[in-house]
Amino acid sequence: MASLSPLSGVLGRRRAAHLLRRSSYRFTKTKVDELANQTAAQALSSLLQLYPFQVEQPHYDDPATIGINENSTWCLPYGLTAPVEEFKLRRNVVGWWLHEAVRDAGIGHKMTLFFHQYLVTDIVSYGTAHFFDYLALLRWGALGNFKKLVTKMVVDNCMLRYLNNTQNSKNSPNENFAREFFELFTIGKGPQIGPGDYTNFTEDDIVQAARVFTGFRVQGLRNLFDVETGLPHGVPKLNPHDIGNKTFSTAFQNTIITGATSEADMLRELDDLVNMVFLQPETAKNLCRRLYRFFVSRNISAEIETDIIGPLATTLTTNNFEVKPVLEQLLQSQHFFDADDADNADEIIGGMVKSPLELVLQSITFFNLPIPDPISATVDHYSIFYGAAMQDRMLGLANMHLFFPDTVAGYPGFYQYPDYHHQWFSASTIIARYKLPAILLSGKYTIGGQIDKPIKSKLNIAPWIKDSGNISDPADPYVLVNDLLDYLLPEKTESERFDYFFLTVFLDNLPPADWTYDWQDYLTTGDDANVKIPLERLVNAIMFSPEYQTF
Repeated sequence: MASLSPLSGVLGRRRAAHLLRRSSYRFTKTKVDELANQTAAQALSSLLQLYPFQVEQPHYDDPATIGINENSTWCLPYGLTAPVEEFKLRRNVVGWWLHEAVRDAGIGHKMTLFFHQYLVTDIVSYGTAHFFDYLALLRWGALGNFKKLVTKMVVDNCMLRYLNNTQNSKNSPNENFAREFFELFTIGKGPQIGPGDYTNFTEDDIVQAARVFTGFRVQGLRNLFDVETGLPHGVPKLNPHDIGNKTFSTAFQNTIITGATSEADMLRELDDLVNMVFLQPETAKNLCRRLYRFFVSRNISAEIETDIIGPLATTLTTNNFEVKPVLEQLLQSQHFFDADDADNADEIIGGMVKSPLELVLQSITFFNLPIPDPISATVDHYSIFYGAAMQDRMLGLANMHLFFPDTVAGYPGFYQYPDYHHQWFSASTIIARYKLPAILLSGKYTIGGQIDKPIKSKLNIAPWIKDSGNISDPADPYVLVNDLLDYLLPEKTESERFDYFFLTVFLDNLPPADWTYDWQDYLTTGDDANVKIPLERLVNAIMFSPEYQTF
């Protein structure tokens, strides 16, 4: 029986690492050790927070090239004139978000990505500043109220453009937004039980919802603000709005929503639609299933549906659709740590393939890769490291073009049945995934064009091993290998597998004393020639391993 009962006792290293991998992109030895001495509830008190940004907004390096004044920012404060060629700054917005994810000690960026996958738009749908606002809205709702987030997303400028609601008017209705609102954003489709009847809603319901959405338009100047979030949003226009009453199907108890009589009343009409949809139990269950698939496992059996999804949905509705109580219940449960059955062979810990985002960000945070400063080294930071190196090679060639999802359903690895996460690891992505250690250790592009071009960062592995706190005793080869495997792999390594990494890969079948001698010589002379090769060989082998590709 799957159990949401809280896990008792302190986490220990293995479970602490599992919780951190699943809940944050910032995976460090220091944080694992901190959480290992805490209970799950104590650990979540620090993880379920929105930490302040390191840098408030993206910067750019050469204002003259994009036709703007000497300022180096364009997103904040609101009301700045957009650069003439603002599209060139898309990579800066993505790079800014990635850098903040690297620095985020909590779940904020994970939940932002979760809701981006849930409430999908893309960075080319409108201006980069508008997409910055969209990301800000996702962050605002990350640990907040799902119902409010969905309501505010309907009038988000990027979303209005992306789902064609700017073309939706009483005389020429466009049903695209309404269809995705039901199918993807809220209640979900359900099995088709008749012509135009998908159990949870009907084609006629789409028609009626599209009438509710008529007349909502973008506000390109970003000068209309939501009272609650303080963020720019779109504007209701009564003239193109369908002011008639809207009658829904039996799926929604034949609810009638009274047509709006003013632009302000259009927001009331929108609230009525959202309230109607959120009264249906399936809306809460749909969110909880997606949280489960994102944080725990892609597989939802009848047992999981009954023992996990149902109770989580009850928690969600009891708390008026606040997300944080659901995450607290799920992420400290015995089930999340696979402690609710007698089988110690985990289906959950190490049970999912890392997306390229987890693979890359958790690698560079664990090894504390030095990153060029976003203010003083803007070109190196945005264009080279986060642009050409990370966005193009580490992520793009691994088939995760961040904020450029393939479809309105998002990234296939998160939603596409039955393969789900296995799609991250395929013939078309394997080379990019396996090139990651070479990129980090060489400090060069390594894959794609200009393979010898520096990425403006590099993992110098010998100094990292030497740094106090990373390895408990670097002179002892057994301890060194054991420490790395303990932190980098999700499960405890069996003896035969350990011997492979220790004897075959690291020692190259030489006596352990040879390593100790070479390490002491490195400490004395500073020459890392003899220790660098086995260390890089070990890091490569670990990051190549099937275990490292999962979390």
